[in-house]
Amino acid sequence: MPDLSSFPITKRWPAADPSVIQLYSFPTPNGVKASIMLEETGLPYEAHKVTLADADVKSPEFLSLNPNKKIPAIIDPNGPDGAPIGLFESGAILLYLGEKTGKFIGQTASDKAHITQWLMFQMGGIGPMFGQLGFFYKFAGAEIDDPRPRERYVNEAKRLLAVLEGQLAGRDWIAGEYSIADIAIAPWLRGLDFYEAREVVGWDDNKNVVAYLDRFLARPAVQTGLVTPPRD
Repeated sequence: MPDLSSFPITKRWPAADPSVIQLYSFPTPNGVKASIMLEETGLPYEAHKVTLADADVKSPEFLSLNPNKKIPAIIDPNGPDGAPIGLFESGAILLYLGEKTGKFIGQTASDKAHITQWLMFQMGGIGPMFGQLGFFYKFAGAEIDDPRPRERYVNEAKRLLAVLEGQLAGRDWIAGEYSIADIAIAPWLRGLDFYEAREVVGWDDNKNVVAYLDRFLARPAVQTGLVTPPRD
């Protein structure tokens, strides 16, 4: 049985089965990337709810695994060097699990390069820009009188959707076959509904993107991953 005692996070969120991957997450657009990937690959895992409250993400136990104070994070008791490994950052987790299983990262080096570029498109573009859109359109930033921040992120969200709309012309998935790029991108598209921002960014004008999200949400592994760990 693997020994996870060197990971302080397991003292606050104990592992019922230390032999399987331990997921520390919450169902946000970033958080569900990890749970969806675990469901899609079929890797056995155990999900621990780490809320976005300071009491969780700023706790010494969570900081011991992720000093950046963000979900998701994982511990794989069966790491690549024969010892447990802890990881944070959703994109890094997707790449790691893809390499571990050989799934959803492409069949060739060229495939992997193209998939990785779209993963980085989400990490550097869609995630940060949509997140700021949510802040300035729905949350505290919406109270700011200056319209320029809101306009900036609305326009940037429209631009990013247009990039996806073009890329999805004539294809079901963003980089050819279903991949970690889709697992990264689609949850953020779904997030526009939570931000109540679909109308303002012209969601319905992007027919390819709309159909793409519908395909993604129809996958059984996605449906389970979206509610893992449960909010309540």
